[in-house]
Amino acid sequence: MTATTTERPPAQPARSRTSKNLLDPAQLAASVPDALRKLDPRTLWRNPVMLIVEIGSAFTTVLAVADPSVFAWVITGWLWLTVIFANLAEAVAEGRGKAQADTLRRAKQDTTARRLTGDTETVVAATELRLGDVVVVDAGEVIPGDGEVVEGIASVDESAITGESAPVIRESGGDRSAVTGGTRVLSDRIVVRITQRPGESFVDRMISLVEGANRQKTPNEIALNILLASLTVIFLMAVATLQPMAVFAVGEQGFGIDGVVIDSGGVTGIVLVSLLVCLIPTTIGALLSAIGIAGMDRLVQRNVLAMSGRAVEAAGDVNTLLLDKTGTITLGNRQASEFVPVHGVGVAELADAAQLSSLADETPEGRSIVVHAKQAHGLRERDVHDATWIEFTAQTRMSGVDIGERQLRKGATAQVTEWVRTNGGRVPADLAGIVEEVSTSGGTPLVVAESTRILGVIHLKDVVKPGMRERFDEMRRMGIRTVMITGDNPRTAEAIAKEAGVDDFLAEATPEDKLALIRKEQEGGKLVAMTGDGTNDAPALAQADVGVAMNTGTSAAKEAGNMVDLDSDPTKLIEIVEIGKQLLITRGALTTFSIANDIAKYFAIIPAIFAAVYPGLDTLNIMRLDSPTSAILSAVIFNAVVIVGLIPLALRGVRYRPSDAAGLLRRNLLVYGLGGIVTPFVGIKIIDLLISAIPGIS
Repeated sequence: MTATTTERPPAQPARSRTSKNLLDPAQLAASVPDALRKLDPRTLWRNPVMLIVEIGSAFTTVLAVADPSVFAWVITGWLWLTVIFANLAEAVAEGRGKAQADTLRRAKQDTTARRLTGDTETVVAATELRLGDVVVVDAGEVIPGDGEVVEGIASVDESAITGESAPVIRESGGDRSAVTGGTRVLSDRIVVRITQRPGESFVDRMISLVEGANRQKTPNEIALNILLASLTVIFLMAVATLQPMAVFAVGEQGFGIDGVVIDSGGVTGIVLVSLLVCLIPTTIGALLSAIGIAGMDRLVQRNVLAMSGRAVEAAGDVNTLLLDKTGTITLGNRQASEFVPVHGVGVAELADAAQLSSLADETPEGRSIVVHAKQAHGLRERDVHDATWIEFTAQTRMSGVDIGERQLRKGATAQVTEWVRTNGGRVPADLAGIVEEVSTSGGTPLVVAESTRILGVIHLKDVVKPGMRERFDEMRRMGIRTVMITGDNPRTAEAIAKEAGVDDFLAEATPEDKLALIRKEQEGGKLVAMTGDGTNDAPALAQADVGVAMNTGTSAAKEAGNMVDLDSDPTKLIEIVEIGKQLLITRGALTTFSIANDIAKYFAIIPAIFAAVYPGLDTLNIMRLDSPTSAILSAVIFNAVVIVGLIPLALRGVRYRPSDAAGLLRRNLLVYGLGGIVTPFVGIKIIDLLISAIPGIS
């Protein structure tokens, strides 16, 4: 007997389909008009920090028109550029989403449907389909809408949605019945019941989400916006008091600097606006929205659709991870790992009988027995004649082969031992110990017998995926507790959990058990993430803070979860948590950098403005800038340029390294806090040197 396998072409990684240079010139050019449109105050009011900058820019424009000077117009130009650069960051992030949406729109083509009413088929436009309609789809036709297969089985090309070139099987019943509108049936015929209303299909929602048209701010974003707005108001009030303070000081001391402190003793309006813009947290205010959009974009690149930004944030704050054993932690197919003979039987004889009894067994377990006997014991090129193959049934719970007078069986312990006794044989005394040892180790024992003799046991093992222990170690360093969910008995579950390195396990789990475990964790103030694909997983997915539904699963599961994995890979939950962590770390890092930035700019601009009024402040002018005007110009230019410099980091995200909270905070303060203080000193000094070399500005 020979077996052949057909190799699938490797799927193109999702991220390679959408990855581009973060500042691709073509994308930048396409984003500029959007950035200019966002100057509309009705749009910009959602970002209070940048709205203040825009109001200040308009104010300086009026002042520059009323009293024109090179200094006034250069400051005004760079203030407007600050607002445009902030809008550009958001426009570039949204532009990447729009490019993905265009790809999805091409998948959502206008098509017709064959609606079934009784035994009558009626051809209608797909847009006329309503919830509950039943349609027929044959090979070569496009599925007209989201639904569930109620009759038939077919291979479906979902590459337009998932990027996966290999077709998938969709069939009625079970957990692989869901189909997506815009995908194509490649073979056979299926009957589909529509489960979505027009305009609410899966592709419609994907387009809306990746474009960010309906993106709502997350609770963390709202809280940070309130903080930034509060800091802006505080600085606004502080700057407003500088004018009367300067008037008083000049009145008392009787001098001032032309262009900075005017003859009447007050600080000019342009200088005050410049000071305000440099001191308020413009850097994080400009990049905050782009960070959130980019976080969802990174999920889309990995073929995960997040229904809201809140779900992405929650993934970053997850404390407990619930993972199914089969297909997530383990390969899912039990494989033969060892042949254990009973006393008096050689391992070669057991391997020979095990392979012969499995030659016609097309299950993954049966094929693994044949392969293990070939690789471990050199049993190849078997020539079998006059064989009668005994198929496995739920009643007999064993399979095998009759070759002439020779009868071979393999299967469950109780059934095979009973078969041997019926044939007049006896059960060896050491069999129970072997079976117990295999079960205790987390394996599944299959007993092999020949007529009246027990030959030994095949050790079937659910193999843990390579690298899982290392990934769980990373989760532990992040402070995340991992729990394995399985229907296995506690003894088997404990052995697999120990080998994989998870923190805990739930054995013989029912849907009610999963729901109860999630609620128990949440009562302790923890956030929980889990995956699922069946209707029975829907309650737990809805209860979890991060519920990742498989795209191959039922409509109920996809509706209950707040994320959908288009690749239907349960292990991706770990990646999702890492992306959520990266989003939070990026936001925290750039916030730290922005505030540290403002502290450094304080030392550049305040001494320059007031050193003449308060001579003691000259000691704070540690950068020794050329003049007050060049100091103000340098700070304003740096404030705008740093936004552009940080756009790639906001879109790409700060590199994530598994660590505990204290380690992350320490790294954040050292790298981005210290960097935020040092960078302005270097940048402003360089700009000041360039400005001082240009006649007529400083």
